[in-house]
Amino acid sequence: MIKQCIQSIDLPAWRSRLVLSVLVLGFAALMGRAAYLQGMHNDFLQEKGESRYSRVVEMNANRGMITDRNGQILAISSPIASIYADPQLVEIVPEKLKKLSALLAMPVDQINERLNRENSRFVYLKRQLIPDLAEEIINLKIPGIYISYESKRYYPEGEFAAHVLGFTDINDEGQEGVERGWQSMLDGELGSRKVIKDNKGRIIEDVERIRMPKEGQDIFLSIDRRIQYRAHAELKEAVKQHKAKAGSIIVLDAQTGEILALSNLPTYNPNNRSTISNDKIRNRALIDTFEPGSTLKPFTVAIAMEVGRVNANTLMQTAPGNMQIGGRTIRDVGNKGELTVAQIIQQSSNVGTAKIALSLKSQTMWEMFNRSGFGMSTNSGFPGEVSGRLRPYNTWKPIEQATMSYGHGISTSLMQLARAYTIFTAGGELKPISLLKQDIPLMGHRVISPGTAKTMSGMLEMATKPGGTAPLAQINGYRVAGKTGTAHKLIDGQYAKKRYIATFVGYAPASNPRLIIAVMIDEPSAGQHFGGAVAAPVFSKVMANALHILNIPPDAPANNVVTFTAVPEIDEEG
Repeated sequence: MIKQCIQSIDLPAWRSRLVLSVLVLGFAALMGRAAYLQGMHNDFLQEKGESRYSRVVEMNANRGMITDRNGQILAISSPIASIYADPQLVEIVPEKLKKLSALLAMPVDQINERLNRENSRFVYLKRQLIPDLAEEIINLKIPGIYISYESKRYYPEGEFAAHVLGFTDINDEGQEGVERGWQSMLDGELGSRKVIKDNKGRIIEDVERIRMPKEGQDIFLSIDRRIQYRAHAELKEAVKQHKAKAGSIIVLDAQTGEILALSNLPTYNPNNRSTISNDKIRNRALIDTFEPGSTLKPFTVAIAMEVGRVNANTLMQTAPGNMQIGGRTIRDVGNKGELTVAQIIQQSSNVGTAKIALSLKSQTMWEMFNRSGFGMSTNSGFPGEVSGRLRPYNTWKPIEQATMSYGHGISTSLMQLARAYTIFTAGGELKPISLLKQDIPLMGHRVISPGTAKTMSGMLEMATKPGGTAPLAQINGYRVAGKTGTAHKLIDGQYAKKRYIATFVGYAPASNPRLIIAVMIDEPSAGQHFGGAVAAPVFSKVMANALHILNIPPDAPANNVVTFTAVPEIDEEG
């Protein structure tokens, strides 16, 4: 029956011919396509084939070193390893998982959480491992777990240069200080290479170098490691001794403006990230502002001499030790009577300085402060550096002009203040600040005449002798010049009665200045708060050591220092 049915089906001949034609055309198309791809357009097939096993991987560029001016290493990158995984390829048995947990010092649950991330082909298990430890992990031969080599920043000086150098993050990107400010120079450029990987993602062959990495540049700082160490140590001791909230110190080359040392407290160890906090990483010498107090008096007197209002021997009456301006009273510490202009600086008379200021036009005084660098950045290159505040002269009231003459109503950073004193050490020129070593001194701009600068230097030298506010700044064998400052802290717009900032800025040798040192102690609370008692001794110790390190010859007899059985009480509040 079935056979009869089959025999009764009569298919048209054209249908079989049609099917055969379609099959022949299909095979012809496939053969043509194969010939085209393999003979005329084989790049496509090679690209698709290579994509299964060929990869382009990055080649790390070493971050540049940071050294001091003498080539001593301050920051260097050391090789480290990181362990990463492709969660979709990981195959791990419980025994090896426990070993991995022990080597990584990570709980098993945490490892599993990372390996079970959906749609992830890359996850770090742990970064910045010692290479030997990373090799132990790779030797477990767990499919899907790999090693990559990176670098980690190391700072041999630890906390001693923390605020100069800053630090990098886990990706070796600069976050603070020189590391951040000079990131583009230090970082270099990544390279790349083509490799062949097996089906488990392991590199089995290097094919070619596509682009060689460009190493980061080494940076030679102006910092002298020896002076930096001593400056930090003496500042630390002073902050501890006077139970202060904070402190800063800067050492400048008086002729070139190079920064030889810079330190702040509180500080941190950049090698230990657990010690890093916002309060500790602040570079107070550049980003904190304060009222400089009497350290500003030399600039007021200098411009008055420059325009011919006074000279060093001009007599000024300061009795009875106070003066009224409007409803406000300006006071000295005691009645100093009639003083020469030189004695006004020596004894730091607020009344005398205010009278000199009121003899000037406000614009003249403002221009002196402005040309001395107040109210503008020093362009040191440090990230976050502030400009301070110098209000427009046309807004000054008489009382404001008077108080500004001795450092109230104006804000400055310690770096601005230290730099400003270069006009007294460089013949009247304001020097640029540099954190990089300079082979040729940078040109400054003239603020006052060489004659005025020399006369002011003589007055500032008197301030460090008996009868002045800073005899504790003296140094055996060297003539010293400088000025103290003691200012009430301005908190929420009000002057705090018992909270002070003690400062001293000075230089030596006074006959041919080589170094400027500025010291600021914030809220000394152990009894003494005057700049001459708190900040000047720090200057003396650091300066004496720095002069010795640099082999600067003495310019005074070895017995020139006048000793005291007790801390001198003469000082100023202003």
